[in-house]
Amino acid sequence: MRKQQKQMLLEMAGTLNEAHEAIREQMNKGNYEAVIELLRHCQECAISMGTTIEGSEGLGFVTVSHLEKYCEAVFEIADAIADNNIPSGDKAAKKLLKSLTVVINSINNDIVVKTEIVFLPYKASMWDSLESVWKKAKADENCHAVVIPIPYYDKNPDGSFKEPAHYEGDLLPENVPIVPFADYDFEANRPDKIYIHNPYDEYNFVTSVHPFFYSSNLKKFTDELVYIPYFVLGEIDPDNKDHLEGIKHFVTTMGVFNADKVIVQSEAMRKAYINILVKETGKDKKEYWEKKIVGSGSPKIDKILDVKDQEVSVPKAWEDIIKRPDGSKKKIIFYNTSVQALLDNDVKMLEKIKDVLKIFKENSNDIALLWRPHPLIEATLTSMKPELYKAYKEIVDEYRAENWGIYDDTPDMDRAVVVSDAYYGDMSSIVWIYQKTGKPIMIQNAEILAAE
Repeated sequence: MRKQQKQMLLEMAGTLNEAHEAIREQMNKGNYEAVIELLRHCQECAISMGTTIEGSEGLGFVTVSHLEKYCEAVFEIADAIADNNIPSGDKAAKKLLKSLTVVINSINNDIVVKTEIVFLPYKASMWDSLESVWKKAKADENCHAVVIPIPYYDKNPDGSFKEPAHYEGDLLPENVPIVPFADYDFEANRPDKIYIHNPYDEYNFVTSVHPFFYSSNLKKFTDELVYIPYFVLGEIDPDNKDHLEGIKHFVTTMGVFNADKVIVQSEAMRKAYINILVKETGKDKKEYWEKKIVGSGSPKIDKILDVKDQEVSVPKAWEDIIKRPDGSKKKIIFYNTSVQALLDNDVKMLEKIKDVLKIFKENSNDIALLWRPHPLIEATLTSMKPELYKAYKEIVDEYRAENWGIYDDTPDMDRAVVVSDAYYGDMSSIVWIYQKTGKPIMIQNAEILAAE
């Protein structure tokens, strides 16, 4: 049962107790019609309580049997009045209170409060930032974990939403039961906690979740809004002003400001967040931020450390590229291209990508390239650099058509990390996750081409 339901039952029991005092008073005055009306209301209230309990705890729950005995006590008093065998007001009230006390004790001791926690992923590829928290909640028998994938929009250059909206609920892992967002009433259910991994609300230039799911609105419907970043940052010195300035835009977001709790990847990152936020909001807010920011670790790293190579399912199309004709396995290079690198380097980065693909194609007999571009690259280019989009798309289409390497646009980034033997590509949050595997990492430089 939900906390608010249990509280409502106790409040209804309190109302019954008040009615008992009124019954005592009216019986002592001889106002038996008023007493009968009060007894009728007591019985209706008890039946309503029983219906609520059965709906939550099931038929035959022990508290319902106590409520039935309470109703019997109510009926006996009404029957005695009808037979003119009228007890005193004190005796009637004492009888009702004795039976109600058993009900109250059962509500307190037999009904277990279940916490309802809602998880709101928007991009399936970012589900790993919530997954380990969801698994823990799902394993708790006193917790009801609800996963509600939410719609999001690409944005036009003028900031308007492109239609139709994206919905990736069908791309989440098969073991994750989902509830359609249209089927969940946030106001009626009022979950105890809501977890989000999108902190930007309306201030993202590339995409936006549906405005209902902005953190500024969600906080109205829960006791605790929790934000976990969908990314992992490189660890920094939390006292270095230049380092703090470099991550400021990740920290000063609406999700951080509106959440009741923010969970970050490490204690050092927690200190960095606090230092940045104190500078933004004032020293008098330091204690507030110290309570709000928690450095207990990123679920993205939990996921990588939990997944083993032999547990990963590799598509048949990948197998055909990874294996040589004799069945032996090639080395797999995870090639990652980021949004920021393209925005920073424009045409130079396109030339760099073409150069990298050329080199790996020439060595494809021994090395399998697994190219996994950031999932928002195309949407970003369309919105912010439309002049680059066509050229970028031509590179992607040609690579996919030639089929000598893997193009990974699936939601499962962790699979690419686990099956690959080394990382090559842009500096991004994936680098900090990849470090945890202990495998080699090399960062590409847009200024350097192999031909040079």
